[in-house]
Amino acid sequence: MTGNLGIRDASGDVAALGELAAAALTFDAAEAPRLVARLAAPPADRRWTALATPDLDAAVITSVSTRDPSIGHIDLLAVDPGARGAGRGRALVEAAQEWLRGEGVTTVRVAGNPPCYAWPGIDVRYTAAACLFESLGYEREQVAWNMTADLSTAACDERALADDVERLAGKGVAVLAAGPGERAAVGAFVREEWNESWAWEAEQATGCHYASRDGEIIGFAAWGARPAWFGPMGTAPAARGLGVGGVLLRRCLAEMRAAGLASAQISWVGPLRFYSGVVGARAERVFWLYRRDLR
Repeated sequence: MTGNLGIRDASGDVAALGELAAAALTFDAAEAPRLVARLAAPPADRRWTALATPDLDAAVITSVSTRDPSIGHIDLLAVDPGARGAGRGRALVEAAQEWLRGEGVTTVRVAGNPPCYAWPGIDVRYTAAACLFESLGYEREQVAWNMTADLSTAACDERALADDVERLAGKGVAVLAAGPGERAAVGAFVREEWNESWAWEAEQATGCHYASRDGEIIGFAAWGARPAWFGPMGTAPAARGLGVGGVLLRRCLAEMRAAGLASAQISWVGPLRFYSGVVGARAERVFWLYRRDLR
């Protein structure tokens, strides 16, 4: 228990936390329970906890970075609309900071903790949350954005991919779905070319596709590591310029469309022009990333 609110460990209350998040996070209500479930099933070496009020009308999920154990993350904060105005959010953030301090953390970030995170930071539309963290001494350090791809467009139609897949085949490149037997090989490729975080996401994703030339993997793309989100994706340097990335992107989006999704979030985007040009994606969600030293 912490303070007068009786804040307690709620790590085992995943379903209830999902319901709370759905009620509190109005711009993410449909995905909120699955996002909570994702945060509650991170890589095995992650240190994390969920803290909540006794009636579960407010909760916070927090974790320690595996890459740099001196950095902690506030992964999710949710306060039921009917419980706002009584200091629950502030008390929970302070309790999360206390827990992180006990884990050896010296800096706290309100930003995604790869590879298992809900959002890059605070969606700017959640103004009250941004105001809360600023009042607690957090400073805005970065801006990130997501793009949205409309899956009803022709670019996301599997049938429209046939010519591009055939074109790559003429260059000796095969585009394949990564079933259970291929995930380990794709993960090893991603781990070698990029990092452990992307490899974990590719291995955990709902769908994953890869390109192969002369028996070697040269590119990959995945979706569903977070609900309805595309990514990560990448092409080996030696294979860039062939159009592999665009085909893998469209293959994943076509699969998302076939799964019944109307749109896809492309998270934490760098190359705006690539996604806009290939599938007409638009920059839509903007996130503020905050940090505060605990020293």
